[in-house]
Amino acid sequence: MSQFTITQQYEYTGLGHATATPGTAARYSHLGHCEAHNIHWFFSALLACFFRQSIFQSPITELKPSLQIKTCEMKALLLFLLTAVLAVCSSAFIVPITFPAFSSRSASRLAITPLKSSSKSEKYLNVDMNTYNIPYEDAIEQWAAEVRPKSVFLDEGIYLGARDRKNIFPDTESFDVFRKANPQGGLGVELLEIAGGREDGIGITVITGFVPGGNANTSGILPGDSITSIDVMDRNEKVFTEPIVTECLGYDKTVEWMLELPSDWEHLKVTVKRLRRKPKVKVELLFPPEQNEPDQIIELFAGENLRQAMLVRGVKLNDALSRRFDSGGSGNCGAEGLCATCVVSILQGGHLLNPQNVQEKQMLAKNPRWRLACRAIVGYGQKEGTLKLKVNPRQW
Repeated sequence: MSQFTITQQYEYTGLGHATATPGTAARYSHLGHCEAHNIHWFFSALLACFFRQSIFQSPITELKPSLQIKTCEMKALLLFLLTAVLAVCSSAFIVPITFPAFSSRSASRLAITPLKSSSKSEKYLNVDMNTYNIPYEDAIEQWAAEVRPKSVFLDEGIYLGARDRKNIFPDTESFDVFRKANPQGGLGVELLEIAGGREDGIGITVITGFVPGGNANTSGILPGDSITSIDVMDRNEKVFTEPIVTECLGYDKTVEWMLELPSDWEHLKVTVKRLRRKPKVKVELLFPPEQNEPDQIIELFAGENLRQAMLVRGVKLNDALSRRFDSGGSGNCGAEGLCATCVVSILQGGHLLNPQNVQEKQMLAKNPRWRLACRAIVGYGQKEGTLKLKVNPRQW
C-alpha cells in the first residue's frame, strides 16, 4: 500500500488533474475563479445605467387616467429588466469553487454515481472498444485521481483518470453479474490498492483477478478495471437500493462499502472504469501539382475536426476557386460550412468520417466524394484506419 496526498494549487487555465502513483504525491488544481462574475456584473451595470438614463431623460406623454409610456421607453424598460435578470442568473452559475474537507464517509460518496452510458452500438457504432485496452501492467502505472468542480455533466468530486491524458482515457463500462453460477458465493473479485493510506479513505483500488467459482468470472470485467459503483437490481431490472459508490477509494474503504450489499442479492449492475488508448486515424494528404508541395501523412485522434487539425499542422485550405453557398461570392466563412474553401476529395476511408448533414449534401451534390473539412470528424464512432484525400480538389 502506498501513501499519497492531495495538495491544492490554483490555476486559471482549465481543469487541473491529480496523479496518484505508488511512492509519489498526488497533486491537483481546479478552475480558478478569475472574477468572471464580477466582470459580468460590470457590463450589466453599464447596460442598466444606459437604459435607466434613457428612460428618465426621454419625454413622457401627458398623464391620462391610464398612464401611457412611449414605445421607446417601454422597450428600454424591458431591456433593463432583461439585463437585471441575466445578471442575477449568471451570478448564480458563476461562483467561486471550493472543496469541503473530506471525511471518511463523505469521501466515499464524493464521487457521484457515473452517468448511465449508452449501449456500445449507440456510443461506438459496434466498434469493439476492447481492442484499445491497455495492458494490465500499464494500467497500474497509468491510473490517476482527478479533482473536478461541479459541472453540467458531473458533480463536484474526485474521479478516476489517466496520467497520460493525451493518449489514454478512462472509459466507463457496466456489466451484469447474476448469482447463478454460485448461489452461495459473492462477487468474487480480487482487489489491489495502488494508492491510498489516507485517513479519509481516498485512494485507487483495481481488480487484479477473480476468485475461482465467483459470480463475476464471466461478466466481462477485466483485471486492471476499477469499480466505480454497484447497483442492486430487482427482478424487474430496476435499481433496488441506492448505489454503492467506490470510485477513488482505497482498499479498506472499498471493501467496507461492498460489504453493505444485501446478502440475498441476485443481480448486480457493476460499473467500472477501464483505461484505453485513444483511437487514431492516419491521414494521407495529396496536394495539387501547382502547389508544388510534397504529400504529407498526419496522425489524428478519433473525434478531431479535420479542418482544424489540418490548419494546426500548416496545411493551406483556402481554395480561391470556391464560391460561397449562401451568397455565391468568394471569401472564407470561418468554418461555418458555407464557403467550401476547405473542401477535400475523399479517395479512401470515407467510412471513417461522420455522415454529411443536409446542407453539406446540397452544397456538394455534384461531387459526392467531396467533404467540407470544417464539418468532417475523423474516426467517427471511435474507428481507426487510413484516410486518403486530395486537398483543394478544384485545382487538380
